[in-house]
Amino acid sequence: MERLPLKSKVLSENQIVAESLRERFRSHGVLCLNLISGPGSGKTALLERTLAGFDPATRVCVLTGDIQTDNDARRLAQYGFPVRQITTGGTCHLDARMIEKHLAAWNLDEIDLLFIENVGNLVCPSSYDLGEASKIVLLSVTEGDDKPLKYPSIFFKSDLFILTKIDLLPYVPFNAEVVEANARLVHPGIEIVRTSATAEGGLDAWLAWMKQRMAQARQDALLPLRLS
Repeated sequence: MERLPLKSKVLSENQIVAESLRERFRSHGVLCLNLISGPGSGKTALLERTLAGFDPATRVCVLTGDIQTDNDARRLAQYGFPVRQITTGGTCHLDARMIEKHLAAWNLDEIDLLFIENVGNLVCPSSYDLGEASKIVLLSVTEGDDKPLKYPSIFFKSDLFILTKIDLLPYVPFNAEVVEANARLVHPGIEIVRTSATAEGGLDAWLAWMKQRMAQARQDALLPLRLS
């Protein structure tokens, strides 16, 4: 019998679990979004502002991954929605088994939106399907505008590119038009929104994108939409 390389075997097993999760999410009308970025790009700040703007009755949950500490989970839990920390203990990404395990205590019939905040890394998470409807890549204006060319895999696999911290554009040597052009060289169909977690109205485009996808998820599952 031919032996698969270890990495291929692990990825194959991960894909089986991921496809099972995706079908569960689809059948329950849950929109699952996998947020991926390098450290310090603003994933947690974006989620904080997003959760702060939701009605308390919104059926949203968060799984947040980190190599160590539960700092992000504690930051996000203050908004009153269910949050679980996944501590990987050194692994540079989340995998589908981790998601399956930490979802076990939640009833998917009571969730419309699931955020997965992946470990801060632009490389490893791109290889692991978590059953999400969409991967979302974040990049801040404090990083290089050539990052899509340096890390093409994650930009190629993402449906949405969120450019964060745009309030800092006047103060940093960063060209937003160049980074967006580079992202579209890698993935011509990628959608792009610019955000600021500190500016008034800085998340409008992101929220509109997300609500459209939530409506589609409910429609695909033939369930009524709840956007409380």
